[in-house]
Amino acid sequence: MIRLLLADDQALVRGALAALLDLEGDLQVVAEVSRGDEVVSAAVQNAVDVALLDVEMPGADGIVATAALRSARPSCRVLIVTTFGRPGYLRRAMEAGASGFVVKDTPARQLAEAVRRVHAGLRVLDPGLAEESLVSGASPLTARETEVLRAARGGDTVADVAATLHLSEGTVRNHLSAAIGKTGARNRAEAVRLAEDRGWLL
Repeated sequence: MIRLLLADDQALVRGALAALLDLEGDLQVVAEVSRGDEVVSAAVQNAVDVALLDVEMPGADGIVATAALRSARPSCRVLIVTTFGRPGYLRRAMEAGASGFVVKDTPARQLAEAVRRVHAGLRVLDPGLAEESLVSGASPLTARETEVLRAARGGDTVADVAATLHLSEGTVRNHLSAAIGKTGARNRAEAVRLAEDRGWLL
């Protein structure tokens, strides 16, 4: 029996996944959590073999949770199951130690098979996303440029972003300008959109 943990902040999605996976004779959902910062303790307490994690969750995102779980319980494999099929997320999840990455509209039978393959030590990647990840490459943004773009997401003024990040307005403008250039955008709003679409702003 393969013991599973489901981590997703949407109770409906979690319930549906649990019901589908429990229909399989060799899979058993033994723990469910709604926050990324609850993953490690639940996985350790329930001797979980495979954790199915969403990317965007409160507490800690699925990529941070993956790294923490792989450190605390190395025998536990991680399969990212997300709505957000962004190439940057896939790349970062694999770097954090995930064994697989699939999107939520994967048919139930394929998802169960992905769990078995990951448990067996194999990698499972959504083929379209894997290709996109190779084409788009790693994020060209520095940590500070990423932070500034993230802060500018809501359309705040340069002054607001500067105040939030405790930077000078000139520094914020420089980082925004660099980010616009690196994303090939025409303006700040487009730079934010492009970086989000590629999974660089999580």
